Amino acid sequence: MRLGGSSTSLQGYNFSSDFAAKDRLDQGPFDIDQDEGWQTILNTTPSEKALRNPGFGLLGYTWEESGPSIAVREGRQSLEDHVEKMASLPFVDVLYIRCDWRNVQRRPGRLDLDPVWNLTLDAAKRHGLRVAFRVQSSNSAFQPKQLALPEFLRERVPMVAIGPMGKYGDSDQSISGQERGNWIEPRYDHPEYQKALAELNHLLADRFDGNPLIEFVDVMHVGFWGEGHFSGYPSPFPDFQTAQRTLDQMVRMQLATWKNTPLAMNTQPDISNTGNRQALEIAVRGGAWVRSDSIIIEEPIQIEELANRPPWLAAILEDGYFRTYDVAKLAVDAAGVNEMENYMLHVLDLKANYWSLWTESENLARYNERFPRGFERLRASLGYRLRPSWVWERKRYGAPELVVAISNRGVAGVPGVLWLTAKSPDGSLRMRGSLDPGHPHGGGIRLASFLLPKEYVGPIHLLAEIELRPRILKPIAWACEQPLQPDGSIVVQVRPFNDRDWRKSI
Repeated sequence: MRLGGSSTSLQGYNFSSDFAAKDRLDQGPFDIDQDEGWQTILNTTPSEKALRNPGFGLLGYTWEESGPSIAVREGRQSLEDHVEKMASLPFVDVLYIRCDWRNVQRRPGRLDLDPVWNLTLDAAKRHGLRVAFRVQSSNSAFQPKQLALPEFLRERVPMVAIGPMGKYGDSDQSISGQERGNWIEPRYDHPEYQKALAELNHLLADRFDGNPLIEFVDVMHVGFWGEGHFSGYPSPFPDFQTAQRTLDQMVRMQLATWKNTPLAMNTQPDISNTGNRQALEIAVRGGAWVRSDSIIIEEPIQIEELANRPPWLAAILEDGYFRTYDVAKLAVDAAGVNEMENYMLHVLDLKANYWSLWTESENLARYNERFPRGFERLRASLGYRLRPSWVWERKRYGAPELVVAISNRGVAGVPGVLWLTAKSPDGSLRMRGSLDPGHPHGGGIRLASFLLPKEYVGPIHLLAEIELRPRILKPIAWACEQPLQPDGSIVVQVRPFNDRDWRKSI
């Protein structure tokens, strides 16, 4: 099965992980003939409480392709108030900016970030949230009056009219009753475009790559909204070979530029013949996460790709049909399920990590009050939810060995590599190692062991971190009901060898 060929399937495809095995813990099997005695010394209860660990969450938009909230666009709300209200929603985990290239750069060689950027970053810091973003080279929302590219680049890159707007001319800026004109796209293959794209990525990476606030960055793709399609219109490329070569180059450049922050690649099928199949394979092999911009009216192949992605990659989902979350406009079926809830709960079928909430904070609050089940279910199952569900102590080689069973009650695998640390309270003993990438998978369990020094007795603190990108580790909180220490660890009591509860041959 070959992703870059006639079939685009991730199911069963042998992708290697972007993470080289390092300090790998013994992950079993741990058979009964290996030890001289054993006992269960800790068992924990799964928690359904919401967590704000890296690698999953609900995305609140401070800016989408048409701008900030509708109230801000209509002059009824300040941008500052919009960002603050979005960041204040208790169920928002990540703030997301989806803007045009012109919103981040007005001249060559430097960034010119619109005010929403600093407002969003500041709000994220104050509210303990993270930030993600997409920069678009094409956007239908402001055509025909405004293109997504900055003016300086439009002067350097040939622009192509790919077809009349017709019924797709949904711009707020279009003039009622007048001809809407043609959709305009840049020649993505032009040297000046490629040069400017590389410069922009380096400028953004210099500012944001590895910034602890930044959760992920969408790959800058071709086509409408950077989604890899042209809504059924012809592409601006002269031929398929040029499109494939250009898109591959764009993806490889961004993978090489962003070393410390995850990238996310759209799984859009190649309806516009721009080489999406091969480019997606390049991105996935390079460690990029995957995303889709709709969930219900989606092609079967895209659903299969998202659901059967490599387990160490996160999936990001959004859908714009009911983006306002207006409860007055949502139909409810015979089972009492509203349209938006039906959409969002399909995210769990795809074992996804993120779901988008768009820009309308007041509507989101009303929606959650009227239909609380949707967000509650997502926050209890989205992404990964890890805990040491069992910890055994064994007598092995004359020393105590801890065997830890990490359970994952979330729907998704670990988006990267899970690192475990076992340490004494005073720090004199510290042992650390990793599990295999993606483990434990969604709904799964993975075991690992620590062979402690001989005659060690007393408390051991177990901590967890996730390596989202090679060498970039972030601490996570255990998803259990039992109390944790201030550093996020859970305490295990190592028993002496003369303890009366040892078991063997039973």
